[in-house]
Amino acid sequence: MSNNDIYDAIIVGSGIAGLSTAIMLKEKGFEPLVITKSNDILETNTRCAQGGIIAYREDDDPMILADDIFKAGSYYNYKDAVYFLSKIGPKLVFDFLIDKVGVDFDKSSDGAYDYTEEDAHSFRRILHNKDQTGKSIQEALVDYAKRINVQILTDHTAIDIITNNHHSEDNQELYVQPESMGVYVLDNKSFTVKRILSHKVVLATGGVGNLYLHTTNPEIATGDGLSMAYRASVDIINAEFIQFHPTSLFHRDIKRFLISEALRGEGAKLFNPKGEAFMSRYTPLEELDSRDIVARAIFEEMGRIGSEYMLLDAANYYKGKVPLKDRFTSIYKTCLEGGIDITKEPIPIVPAAHYFCGGIRVDLHGRTSLKNLYAVGESSCTGLHGANRLASTSLLEAVVFSKAICDDFVDNFTKIEKSRFTSIPFWKEPSQTFQFDPLLIKQDLMNIQMIMWNYAGIIRTTKGLERALADLNYFAHRIFQFYKESKLNRNIIELRNSVVSAQIIVNAALHNRKSIGCHYIKDE
Repeated sequence: MSNNDIYDAIIVGSGIAGLSTAIMLKEKGFEPLVITKSNDILETNTRCAQGGIIAYREDDDPMILADDIFKAGSYYNYKDAVYFLSKIGPKLVFDFLIDKVGVDFDKSSDGAYDYTEEDAHSFRRILHNKDQTGKSIQEALVDYAKRINVQILTDHTAIDIITNNHHSEDNQELYVQPESMGVYVLDNKSFTVKRILSHKVVLATGGVGNLYLHTTNPEIATGDGLSMAYRASVDIINAEFIQFHPTSLFHRDIKRFLISEALRGEGAKLFNPKGEAFMSRYTPLEELDSRDIVARAIFEEMGRIGSEYMLLDAANYYKGKVPLKDRFTSIYKTCLEGGIDITKEPIPIVPAAHYFCGGIRVDLHGRTSLKNLYAVGESSCTGLHGANRLASTSLLEAVVFSKAICDDFVDNFTKIEKSRFTSIPFWKEPSQTFQFDPLLIKQDLMNIQMIMWNYAGIIRTTKGLERALADLNYFAHRIFQFYKESKLNRNIIELRNSVVSAQIIVNAALHNRKSIGCHYIKDE
């Protein structure tokens, strides 16, 4: 790769959304380049997904699936997106993930696929690979992408979208429609910035979980795509809707570990540390209500009795056909490493930031408001999830809209005139750069995480959000100054993205005064 290469598409992110898009484009004759900031291409939100993915089942009905999605999303969903996914999505799991990529999903003893149930679903329609579904999908996608020679650049952090109206040195670009023309990217090893040019850019950067003190997301989830899009004046919607997973492991030494809701789907029950089953106090559906309601119930019960955690008992209530430790192998092994045998005792759990239901606004082709820029997966907002995501829709949404983007490329792809790229400058370092103490950067990130957890988390108040915005604005001023003066590295780029994304979320929460879905305002 040279600084003068021009790709058909740069895809930022290597999870299910980024790799599915890359594979589909490559097989249609396009030349994509996948960029990931991790040195491990498997380090993604996708790999952390445990529960499963909605898939085709002959006796299911797309309209029943659509109704479940609407109910979970408080009917705030974009109707066209819901019907689009419900109609084509489940079969695409077989056509693309199973038949083409070769993802292995669990089967019962008779050789039939083992469909499971999760909260707020009215049907057993979810395929899984034990409790490591995302890992199985991620590994299969990586293997397939390598087999067909998709070009992948690891250990490279995207900094900014290159746009004609902001970056071009040709003043005539000020008078034409704004469009993306590539990405400035930091080589994490050499600390040099590369200008990578392309006719299209696809943001598939995942979520925002690492903005919060407790999260199921890996450390890479710092809202990079959201922040990059915002700086390029791209439309962002529904940013107030942060879904908190009701059950992440509460453990001194084991962090960021999800306890799949499939456990509750298979019968596990919630108790407080006093041994009291409490969910009936909050909802008649108890453990099987939607995620926002279950997460709030746990959070409120923690406050009611003054506890840092609740307990999830699968040992005494699991009703699955496969033995508990074989069905949930990852959970069993991880908990056992922490001294908890889930076949004999309950699991300490706490709610945690899990999924971003808002994001970069896209249409049904994955197109954003900026010409030549697409977004897909958790960084995008198709409107599918509305005010709250139905379980196991996210992996499916990533595949469905990867195909939508590919179809749009096939039908409408046009190249930017090559001469226009010559006016895009290489990255210019500031005349003086400083190496900032990594502890300062870590401290600022921890401050952001505390602010978001305390004031923009599971339960919010207007006064709390106002306090959060004031605090974030204070930190943003200092962080932006750091960014301008520092020798760039991945940490300072992530810190800038984190504070910008946090400001976007809090601003959106302040502007939506209606308590709905996973945006819960409790003003007294």
